[in-house]
Amino acid sequence: MDLPAAPMTLLTAQTAPARPGFARRAIATLTSVALLLTSWPVLGPVSADTKKGPPLLRDTETEQLLRDYSRPILRAAGLEKQNIQVVIINDPSFNAFVADGRRIFVNYGALLKSETPNQLIGVLAHETGHLAGGHLSKMRQQIANAQTQMIVAMLLGVGAAVAGARAGAGAGGAAAVAAPQSMIMRSLLSYQRQQEESADKAGVKFLNATGQSTKGMYETFKRFQNESLFSAYGADPYMQSHPMPAERVEALDGLAKSSPYWNKKDDPALQHRHDMMRAKVSGFMERAETVYRRYPMSDNSLPARYARAIATYLHGDPRSAITQIDGLIKVEPANPYFYELKGQALLEGGRPTEAIAPFRKAVQLSHQAPLIEMLLGQALVASDNKAYANEAISILKAALAREPEAPIGYTQIAMAYGRKGDLADADLAAANAAYLRGDHKTARDLASRAKTRFPIGSPGWVRADDIVNTKSIKN
Repeated sequence: MDLPAAPMTLLTAQTAPARPGFARRAIATLTSVALLLTSWPVLGPVSADTKKGPPLLRDTETEQLLRDYSRPILRAAGLEKQNIQVVIINDPSFNAFVADGRRIFVNYGALLKSETPNQLIGVLAHETGHLAGGHLSKMRQQIANAQTQMIVAMLLGVGAAVAGARAGAGAGGAAAVAAPQSMIMRSLLSYQRQQEESADKAGVKFLNATGQSTKGMYETFKRFQNESLFSAYGADPYMQSHPMPAERVEALDGLAKSSPYWNKKDDPALQHRHDMMRAKVSGFMERAETVYRRYPMSDNSLPARYARAIATYLHGDPRSAITQIDGLIKVEPANPYFYELKGQALLEGGRPTEAIAPFRKAVQLSHQAPLIEMLLGQALVASDNKAYANEAISILKAALAREPEAPIGYTQIAMAYGRKGDLADADLAAANAAYLRGDHKTARDLASRAKTRFPIGSPGWVRADDIVNTKSIKN
């Protein structure tokens, strides 16, 4: 699992007296609401860093499973050809959301806490309901309308405040500013709750259309209801971005239970893949003691052994980890992700040359998965054998053609070019890596140096010039 939260914050209307810059802050408040309007209910705090973007997790095994989960749902929604991707966020809370029209974001906490495929598929069906309903674009229009209303209301309020001040009634003027803002925000949140209810209904529709149980979606909402009882007590239902938990479960109860597929079980093979995915997420993302509590030594199941092998490789004895991974390979010799794990353990254990063989096997069994190809390229480069440089470049180029936004690929190919003494391409690749990491200053510095090493007007020079001028990077 390659480790490189979500931009979600609910800001309610402010009720301060009018003052310079207040209108701009009010508009910013409304705009920030758009970042969470299509989110799954949040059980814990979610940090925001809109400048750097959400921290992502990349893992071939997990991403392939999520594609298999989402593909039938997207097909039923008529969105199969829109290349919508499911993206994993590095956040332990149970949450999922859409923030644009081409990606569904899922916290790793949702992966870890969904006990069955159907529970996670229900989450994806709900988010697909937002995409199919065009809720993002509709909400942006609602926000634009609300901004206009806010400005008009505030100008009128400022006028009232001035008149009130002349009449000696300052508090009344402040109330004239605050009251319209509260009304507009309540209207906006009401519209959002309607969208959430619409997405729930659409999710059930998609599950029925694909012959899948609605029980997982219902179970997830039921759990939210139980866990939110205390925090929801006394809350103003009109100032919530989502329907109240009890009301949501009640609305979903009849709709979900009327499905002809209510009692349909997940396929055992799919459940096994789900269990393996959860074990992998636990092994990589949780503390070692947590992993061993979740998967004690008395549990000899393959998922438990998988989680403990990962925890051992990350936190324990590398030799013991390799022994455990070899045991996994004996059970499933055609599983590419066991070879990938062995390669990672060897590579990070300072044995890159030994990591090459398992990575080659993982690439072969995964049908040239680009993220695994990048790990193979990294092992070839780290082996410090110049004879591997050309092979590493070839493999990394192929991987980057399919994963053009992976900084690790550019970092490794820069090192491979450096091994060959090709400093121009090395600088350009390093500039690409820095750009994708968001370090634009370093990217421009490296690209400027690359320009001096390429012939003027050559493809490399043009690409470096694009980075220097902070234009979008194209492949």
